[in-house]
Amino acid sequence: MAQPFFIQPPTATNRSSALKIDLLTLFPGMVRGFLEESILGRAARAGILELRVHNLRDWAGGKHQVTDDRPFGGGAGMVLKPEPVFAAFEDLRGAETSAIYLAPDGEPLKTPLVKELAREKHLLLLSGHYEGVDQRVRDCLIDREISIGDYVLTNGTLAAAVLVDAVARHIPGVLGEEKSLTQDSYEGNVLSFPQYTRPAEFRGMKVPDVLLSGDHGAIERWRQEMRARRTREIRPDLHKERTNDERDC
Repeated sequence: MAQPFFIQPPTATNRSSALKIDLLTLFPGMVRGFLEESILGRAARAGILELRVHNLRDWAGGKHQVTDDRPFGGGAGMVLKPEPVFAAFEDLRGAETSAIYLAPDGEPLKTPLVKELAREKHLLLLSGHYEGVDQRVRDCLIDREISIGDYVLTNGTLAAAVLVDAVARHIPGVLGEEKSLTQDSYEGNVLSFPQYTRPAEFRGMKVPDVLLSGDHGAIERWRQEMRARRTREIRPDLHKERTNDERDC
């Protein structure tokens, strides 16, 4: 069996990682660069995260390592077979594992769920492919089914990468500036405020005066006003939900 590729080599640090993530996919090359670069790569090399990507074909039997077959009852496309998935889970799953299947018909990936997953010890992610996976896998092996949006991708590997990135940001030490989490869109059901940097004027477009004033109280009030306005204009659904929450308090 081929070895998984580690974003953080097991011998790189003696530090115990805050979260271990195993990703099971037919296309491990799709996420290697994504996980090795920038914030995720630094966190893995520092030992804060342990990221491993596995090729599902390594658990498929036979010369050709077949992982899919035609669906019973007919229909288009192919379905992932249960045998390699069960074999992989039996090797990778532990006592503290939370098994997640990335699928368009799963529960929506939102900030509260992301924070919940960030508190887990071990995530085992199964990315769907083709027409999905045999239902017996979903019934017997999966703890949660998660969707990153109301659309369908060619496979779930990209969805798994999105989940990893979103969850990792909530692991202490991953972000250099922890305050940035509180300024994110969707924190408190509001979108983020506009950001500006130098120069103060570019092609006749000026940075709002308040941001140049040095008055931190006024800047904070402006930012909160902008967050509320942007949420009301761009995501009225979030604005309504937030308003209802405030009424319930």
